[in-house]
Parts: sequence; C-alpha cells; structure tokens
Amino acid sequence: MTPPVFSHGSLRLYLLSLLAEQPRHGYELIQALSDRFGGTYSPSAGTIYPRLAKLEEDGLVQKAADGRKTVYDITDAGRAELNAREGDLTMIENEMSDSVRRLADEVRTGVNAAMKSLRADLAAAAQQAKTDAKEPAAEESPHSHSARLLREADVVLNEFRQQVRTDLRTLAARSPIGPETVDDLRRELAGVRSRLLDSLRR
Repeated sequence: MTPPVFSHGSLRLYLLSLLAEQPRHGYELIQALSDRFGGTYSPSAGTIYPRLAKLEEDGLVQKAADGRKTVYDITDAGRAELNAREGDLTMIENEMSDSVRRLADEVRTGVNAAMKSLRADLAAAAQQAKTDAKEPAAEESPHSHSARLLREADVVLNEFRQQVRTDLRTLAARSPIGPETVDDLRRELAGVRSRLLDSLRR
C-alpha cells in the first residue's frame, strides 16, 4: 500500500507556511503544492478546502472575497503557531523530499514496465513473423499470410496501448504526470519503433 504523502497534521502546517509567503486562492495553494512536488502530487479540492475551513475556525487564517474567488491569508495567531513549530516544518519539508523521490520512482517504474512489455511483445511478434515467413501454411497465400500477421501485430499494439493508458490513468489519479514522464515515453517508443523497423528490414 502506498504511504500517504503527508502524515497526520502535516498538510495543515504546510498550508500555513504557504500562506505565510503570500495570500492565496484555494486553487493557488493546490498549484503551489503541485509545484513543490515537481508535478508528482497534487491534492484535490476536497483535501485542501476542509483544512482551510478548520484553520479559519481555529483563527489561524482568515478569508476575504476577491471577485468570485476567496483569498486566504495567515493571521498573527497563524504566524505564531508557524514560528512555534519551525522544527516540525523542517521535518515536513524533509519528508516531502522523500515523497517526491518515491512518487517519481513509482511513475518511472510504471512506464518502464509498460515499455518492457511492449518490447517483449513486439520482439515475439517479429520472431513469429520470421518463423511463419520461412514456413508458411500450405493453404495460405503470401498475401493472406502477411495480412494475418499484420492483424496480429495490430492486436499486440492495441493491447499495449490499453495497458499503458490504464497504468498512466491509475498513476495520474494519485498524482499528476510530469513532463519528464511524457518525454521518457516518447523516447522509449521511438527506440522501440526504430528497433522494430531494423528487425523487419533484415
């Protein structure tokens, strides 16, 4: 089971630290947290707003209307709590660094596993194509034989596509997918395509 990004009470204190930097809308707090985690984690509105409401209830933050949005700002009492718990905040920031590395590893592992599966499937399909080309079925013409193998390759690719989409959506449900993940995927796919073409040209 994946451990939580923030331990109990840590997110509340970290929200205070973000508001100590400057007043923010709820969405800006979500974005600031996502930025601190390099895009590997983004809390939901359902996670942030109840904690802001509790902070306001405790007199640690105050809110004001800004057009159609609500801006939250830290109070003197909030700054006093933040100063009193400076050591806890340092510990939270250290835990965040560990969480960023763990989340990045999970994303990377999911993508790498999918890429290994694709390479194995395509290698098997290419090898089968070579074997079948040497020993075509007596009742099959070269054209129909090639068409059948093409359909098999399509099935392999479609299965891989669905697998990767499922893996990415599962990971994205826990934390946003960063640009480096897309870059890794694009690079790996280009490499697989190049190796497949080399295999087919032999």
